[in-house]
Amino acid sequence: MDLLRNRRKQAASTEPSIEPSLDATSLPSLSNSASPPPEAWEDVCVSSSDYARKRRELMEMMADLRSMGADAFIPLPSVVVIGGQSAGKSSLVEAVSGINVPRDSGTCTRCPMECNMSSHATSWSCTITLRIGFDSNGLDLQKPLNVPFGRTITDRSEFEVWLRRAQAAILNPNVPSATFHAKTAEELRNIKNTLKFSRNVVCVSIEDPDATDLSFYDLPGLIQNEEADIVDLVKSLAEHYIEKENTIILTTIPMSDDMENQQSMSLARAADPNGRRTIGVLTKPDTLGTGAINQRRKWVEIIEGRSEEHRLSNGFYCVRLPDDAERVQRLSRAESQRRAAEYFDTTSPWKDVIDRRRFGIPGFVSDISQLLIKRIQRSLPRLREDVDALLAKCTKDFDELPPPLENDPQIEVLGRVNEFCDVFKSFVNGSHEDKRLAQRNRALYAIFKRDIRGTAPDFRPFNDPEDYVPLDDTEGNMTLTERDPGVKAMGIYDIRRVIQEAIGWELPNNVPYQAKANLIAEFTKLWVAPSERCLAGVNNVLDQVIDTLISTHFGRFKVLEEYFGNLIRIQVGVCKRGARDAVKTALELETTTPHYTQNTHYLQTLREKWLAHYKTVRSKPSLYRRPIPLAVEYSPEAPKCSLPDLDDDDDPQPPYNESPYRGSSTQSHSARPEKSNGRGSGRINISRPEAVSVSKPETPEAKALRVLAEAGYAGLRVSDLARLLPPDSFEEELVVMADVRAYYHIAYKRIIDHIPFTIEHALHHALAKQLSQSLLTSLLTDAASGPNFSERMKELVSEDASIAQRRLMLSTRKERLLNIRRRLMTFSNSI
Repeated sequence: MDLLRNRRKQAASTEPSIEPSLDATSLPSLSNSASPPPEAWEDVCVSSSDYARKRRELMEMMADLRSMGADAFIPLPSVVVIGGQSAGKSSLVEAVSGINVPRDSGTCTRCPMECNMSSHATSWSCTITLRIGFDSNGLDLQKPLNVPFGRTITDRSEFEVWLRRAQAAILNPNVPSATFHAKTAEELRNIKNTLKFSRNVVCVSIEDPDATDLSFYDLPGLIQNEEADIVDLVKSLAEHYIEKENTIILTTIPMSDDMENQQSMSLARAADPNGRRTIGVLTKPDTLGTGAINQRRKWVEIIEGRSEEHRLSNGFYCVRLPDDAERVQRLSRAESQRRAAEYFDTTSPWKDVIDRRRFGIPGFVSDISQLLIKRIQRSLPRLREDVDALLAKCTKDFDELPPPLENDPQIEVLGRVNEFCDVFKSFVNGSHEDKRLAQRNRALYAIFKRDIRGTAPDFRPFNDPEDYVPLDDTEGNMTLTERDPGVKAMGIYDIRRVIQEAIGWELPNNVPYQAKANLIAEFTKLWVAPSERCLAGVNNVLDQVIDTLISTHFGRFKVLEEYFGNLIRIQVGVCKRGARDAVKTALELETTTPHYTQNTHYLQTLREKWLAHYKTVRSKPSLYRRPIPLAVEYSPEAPKCSLPDLDDDDDPQPPYNESPYRGSSTQSHSARPEKSNGRGSGRINISRPEAVSVSKPETPEAKALRVLAEAGYAGLRVSDLARLLPPDSFEEELVVMADVRAYYHIAYKRIIDHIPFTIEHALHHALAKQLSQSLLTSLLTDAASGPNFSERMKELVSEDASIAQRRLMLSTRKERLLNIRRRLMTFSNSI
């Protein structure tokens, strides 16, 4: 015994002191460490040293953090023992902890066991706690429960049955845990457990003056001969524990089997491909017969770190554990360690390995304890940072939740209804900071205007209209790039056919009005589809805005959102039908007779210009034949008979004192200057020849007008020159073309404004006007039909269960993180 005590003292002197600033470079290279003195075989007694105090404080802090459920948030450094059945894992746990664990045929460990060992005691004792972090379905609980199980155990021989009782309580979550306190081992074996395995943990805290401060998890042994779902469950449990970067993996490997057959090594390689945090524990060396020379040589290479196939940063340890006969004798820890040391010191080839610390429990436990302590210290700054980040995010998420209702339910409901209606009115009026309703509808109305422009009649006063270019404007300003597919090019004979089909009992030289009405109907009927498309687009925009506002103003309370959402959408549907009818009526004003306008001066001016244009074009057909360059729609030599742009909002004015009807005035036109349309195509004032600009070469038309003015025919315009052309046999057809095209311009200007105004007033303004009264009337009617108005209001603003649940979850999470943070900071302030 004196020799053992001397070995303890000498080994204690080799323990390093731990500094808070330790990093990875300070970790010992266990696979290449120098051989310690023989005294290092016995457990190390350094309880009085500063190192032991810090180690104990660190281990206590980790135990506290795990009891708080901190490992659900941050990766706490830990040691996890895994291994297959019959790999010697239970014997290893017993040798390390000094306690006896249940041993039955088959699998006896059916839930994780957390073992916390502390040497800060004068006598042995043990307490057991059940850490319930999952419900019976395996789902995470918001806050883990730590349930003390039984009394403090002071007799080592009682521990095994208490551990069985605790495991039975874990496997039967619907039975009160106190029910199992008095169960015998035999009764426990005969219990039909509710669960076969569980993720909940049995926590064992051991106070042992002969122990080394250490904490580890013992997991159920990996199995093969069970149902597939059970095999997968045990495997997934091991994978869950060893996947964390701060976990040290202890994998037990029986030397009676090949390394390649060990499932625990396969799982360890998958979780730790570089082998930086895996430690191999080789068991059952005494099962290798003296004739197994090759096997022994192979294991020696692995232990000495010379095996290329099996290399770990922290190497392998080899332990000899008590066999069945020795367990029956209940040998003391010291005696078991002595026999193991004697075996390794006298048995070949183990006795020839230089690094003696690689053999036996004492060196193994001491190294693992040091490695865990260093990993804990190195991880502390990062753990604090992670907790602070999680706490900040949790606080942010909590603050973003709506606060619990403080107002009276009636005030809350009426306030939200009024606010919704006011905001919607501001959307309709365009006074709200969010302009999406107005802006998106303006874009739709611009598309509608473009579509209506595309329905302009395509008159080409030639025998074969397809051979000539469209005549939308003499200067190319109004050449349409997108024409409605329903518009067909019509030539001079097409117009004649329309006239002939409309002739009734008219006298000769009288064109039937019906012919013009039929041609007008050809373009006004095309206005139905663009109007319907425009209305459909506006309806879609309104639906999106309404849905957003409903969610914004009522979404906090799901019952309220559903209730008023339905009422609002019903009212929206009513206004949509009203707008559809209003648009239909507006279209009927244009698509049915009479075709009428009081803007006669504009109509007459347009008629004259288009008639002059068509006559001029017929006099020079070669200038308008296809093909011509796409960039130049008309020849620069073509006569410049000005036609108004469809977008020109200024109505062309007739000459001074001129009647809007042909031939109704013979007065001079020279008394009033002509108005230009700003595009170089206005009328030319020739009442004062000296005012005519001579800065550019005089065109033939200008020269003709000047000569006529000198001859006394003042006040003429370019369009008047067409009257000098010889009579055309298709005069009636040209007049019909001019009349219809002029009326199109009048009707076009009306419809592109009338339809948007109709939609805005019949849909948006009508809805904004009716909404408040409709909602309040429906609300009061509904509440009055029930027995209690106040209760109905309270029901409407009842908080959504998911929000209340999330608030509770975040509140609980925040409290847990604050406790974890305080515990981490408490330790940092103590060193």
